[in-house]
Amino acid sequence: MTPQAAIHPGVRRLGLPTRFFYGFGSVAFGVKDNGFSYFLAFFYTQVVGLPAATVGLAIMFALVIDAFIDPVIGQLSDNTRSRWGRRHPFMYFSALPVAASYLLLWNPPKGWERGALIAYLVSTAVLIRSFISCYEIPSSALAAELTTDYDERTRLLSWRFLFGWVGGLAMYGLALAVFLRPDAAHPVGQLNPAGYAHYGLFAAGLMMVAILTTSIGTHREIPNLRAPPHARVTLGRLAGEMVATLANRPFLMILTSSFFYAMGIGLGFSINLYFSTYFWEFSSGQIAGFTFSSLAAAILAFSIAPRIAQRFDKKPAAMILIPAGLAISVAPIVLRLLGAFPANGAEVLYPAIFITNIFGVGLGITGSILFTSMIADVVEDSELKTGRRQEGLFFAAAAFINKAVSGMGIFTSGMIIAAIHFPHDIKPGDVAPEIVRNLGLTYVPVQMALYGIAVLLLVGYRISRKTHAETLRKLAAAADLVAEGEPAASTDRLS
Repeated sequence: MTPQAAIHPGVRRLGLPTRFFYGFGSVAFGVKDNGFSYFLAFFYTQVVGLPAATVGLAIMFALVIDAFIDPVIGQLSDNTRSRWGRRHPFMYFSALPVAASYLLLWNPPKGWERGALIAYLVSTAVLIRSFISCYEIPSSALAAELTTDYDERTRLLSWRFLFGWVGGLAMYGLALAVFLRPDAAHPVGQLNPAGYAHYGLFAAGLMMVAILTTSIGTHREIPNLRAPPHARVTLGRLAGEMVATLANRPFLMILTSSFFYAMGIGLGFSINLYFSTYFWEFSSGQIAGFTFSSLAAAILAFSIAPRIAQRFDKKPAAMILIPAGLAISVAPIVLRLLGAFPANGAEVLYPAIFITNIFGVGLGITGSILFTSMIADVVEDSELKTGRRQEGLFFAAAAFINKAVSGMGIFTSGMIIAAIHFPHDIKPGDVAPEIVRNLGLTYVPVQMALYGIAVLLLVGYRISRKTHAETLRKLAAAADLVAEGEPAASTDRLS
């Protein structure tokens, strides 16, 4: 490796095996996030029996703890020196703890009082979130290390999102079709408590396999990755670098925008089962069938995201795709509230929602891919300004946002369910019509507000294809000076 390459890896086109193995590990996060988003609030409210608002607050509390844990993991990952590089030790370590903590989450003790069950939910939620961070943050940081190319990053991250959705959806479909099946005591499969324990066991094993597969599959890339500078790591130094790095303006804009966008996505995920079960009154088999529409949406996003990013700058593309995806997704709800949509049980209802889901979710996933790729582009902008390359710290924030999808979503959905006084443990069709109507009337405006704020905040993100290329040019020039041993103020900070 040349001195320049050692300082600043060049633009690389990655092979199919690297893209595949890098992406495959997101099956673990997809399974975890799908479970949190679709099942966790429903399970702990409708099956375990905790109040919806309390469950939302419990998950929100775990998310707040994440806000402190994730940057620490990112910083440690950035500064780790080992023969396995900066990222892989964390990835290998996380496999077993992730599986064990996820299994515990779906097996709460029987006979405990409400307060103890709430404490158990918070504790296990914090555990699984912390251990998944030990994998997700170092793994996602590899996207900015494997290539600095503006378009190649979007292609690489498309694989990550594809596998995340495929893994999560496959587990979702298995849960509804295999584990959450109706029995004599539970005619509604989603209310069968035994199914959740079996689901948790299978999902935990799948997560461990995914993490180990991507860790082993990307191990050969370690020599091509960056090594941290030879410097004494102290708590004060880490804290100072963290504050300086996270103060990057483009990063702050994309982070806050991503947060509101993630809240909207998470709200849609976590309240989806309420809409499917009570608003549209679909059966568990029909709900399981939506796995295929969402899978089609993931494939659609995988196909179009790199093409869109290659033809347009990422920011304006995201600002169009985000509201478009929301408009398609909520259109059936709005039309039903206006009395202009087929009644429940009509033959055309299920196909209409199925097709709507493909395009609404597909555009949403595409927007998420562009968001993450935009975060990767901040790495070089920060390096030029600070002399430090801290992929782990930036992607710690990205991981936090990803987890906010479920945490903030569950919190917001819990508030909505509590606000409209949705009843506990009730069969579809037995809910009062005004409550079902209030579900739609509350959900749609909240989503419009969240997505609207996300789009407005994107205006402050200033990195484009042109500015990113100029940043890479300046970094390459600084690296040349360092390699030649010439003193320069702009390169003294580069390690």
